[in-house]
Amino acid sequence: MIRILGRLRADFAGHVHTVAPVVRHALVPQGHGGELRAAPWSTEIVDAVRGRVRLTGKLHDAGGETLVVVVHGLGGHVDSHYVHNAALTLARGGLSSLRVNLRGADRRGDDFYHAGIIEDLAAVLASPDVARFSRVILWGSSLGGHLSLRFAALTPDPRLSGVVAVCPPLDLAAGASAIDTFHRRPYLRHVLAGLVEMYEQVAARGPVPLPVADAHRIRSIRTWDERIVARRFGFRGAADYYGRMSVAPHLGDIRCPTLLVVGDSDPMVPRATVEPALRAVSSAVDVRVVDGGHVGFPRHVDLGQRGPRGLEPQVAAWIAARA
Repeated sequence: MIRILGRLRADFAGHVHTVAPVVRHALVPQGHGGELRAAPWSTEIVDAVRGRVRLTGKLHDAGGETLVVVVHGLGGHVDSHYVHNAALTLARGGLSSLRVNLRGADRRGDDFYHAGIIEDLAAVLASPDVARFSRVILWGSSLGGHLSLRFAALTPDPRLSGVVAVCPPLDLAAGASAIDTFHRRPYLRHVLAGLVEMYEQVAARGPVPLPVADAHRIRSIRTWDERIVARRFGFRGAADYYGRMSVAPHLGDIRCPTLLVVGDSDPMVPRATVEPALRAVSSAVDVRVVDGGHVGFPRHVDLGQRGPRGLEPQVAAWIAARA
């Protein structure tokens, strides 16, 4: 009974840590200390289906040789609370950052992304504004963490000096099954709302795999991936997409220093869905399982770094040691 009550308390805390930062950011968008001065950034990638696709973002150039590329999660964008707070913390430490919108995340309608689209990160690192930096570190959260790990495993850039992945799904099939369960429906609705908003803008500018009205009726991530992602990107279906794009089979191939943070009570990417894949990580990957929800953590979180506790300060300290 004591163990059950303890688990219930931890699960409740996971929901609080997940939801509270979203609410706080909605009420005070520039929380954690204010606005960060950053210049608009963009580059282009040529896609075989959509033609020229623009990627956008916000660049804070603090000088120096190291750039941290901050990548959002599913349904997120450069002004999501965890992306903004990451960049602000880095700036306080004198580090440059580029917050990147994956294709379509800026709601401009060029295209939409999926969890394995490392071509976007390759285009970011090849862009003229990034070329001057001799070292690049990726800091991805949720889907952005998955994408960053996949990039490090499959297309290592010689400038890549480190990767931080916070709450990443590692097995996409297991992750989709978890978020599609009934008791996670509030999170599912939130994610799908962001995806549909992005999809509407793409549909307004060109052909899409599914009519917008049908996209609005989708009620699961697996169905979204089956009817939209798979059709757009040439997969045979959701299972084929998950099998070909999941980073889990490639975690042993990562050679650059990597910090992988797992929330013990993450309600969106449950610990149980990532633990099997964690058994196969390379020696370059430092896995930290800590108290917290989905990209939201208590202020006392300790990742083993010197300096203030808390997710952002601890990650920033880890990055500074490799900058």
